[in-house]
Amino acid sequence: MASINYLWKNRAIFSLGSVSFYRAWAKRMLSLPELLTRNYKRSALLAKGARIHEQAEIGQVTIDGPRNLLQIGAQSFLGRVYLALHTTVQIGDRVCINDGVCILTASHDVMDPAWSHTKAPIVIDDYVWIGTNAMILPGVHLGRGAVVGAGAVVTKSVPAGGIVVGNPAKPLAKTRTEHLTYNPCEFLSANRAWLLG
Repeated sequence: MASINYLWKNRAIFSLGSVSFYRAWAKRMLSLPELLTRNYKRSALLAKGARIHEQAEIGQVTIDGPRNLLQIGAQSFLGRVYLALHTTVQIGDRVCINDGVCILTASHDVMDPAWSHTKAPIVIDDYVWIGTNAMILPGVHLGRGAVVGAGAVVTKSVPAGGIVVGNPAKPLAKTRTEHLTYNPCEFLSANRAWLLG
């Protein structure tokens, strides 16, 4: 969820005693346990050096590595995601990363007899959508508005508006529109309870 402070400052306000007032507060109380849990997780990540915008939504993210290597932009949503932080992962604004996604910043060189460790940063630009169970490998840059299909294994960078699917991920002939305006966090019921009532 967005931070408690953000939701409180931007909450919808209704006349005391109105049906809308009671309906909004009932929804807010029902979402309170989830709100507190997510804000606790956010606070723990921030305390360890992660840079997370107050409007970003962090689900049940599993992180291996130093948290200060993670940056998440405004109105981005991460579901049940696994992040291996051997070097930086930068996630832009209004990004949607679905459940089961693995983001790996390191691997091993299988051609090296010593099986040496290699690492490279990952950059995910604004409005990227990464589908369920996709895997993003070291050094990948996903351009603005790129889409990664469910289950895709991305080994190479994807240009802005590009759509990739499969294992290994291959580009489709069509591209996504440049004029994106959605906010993936708008669809979360707890946010709607606070911001819309």
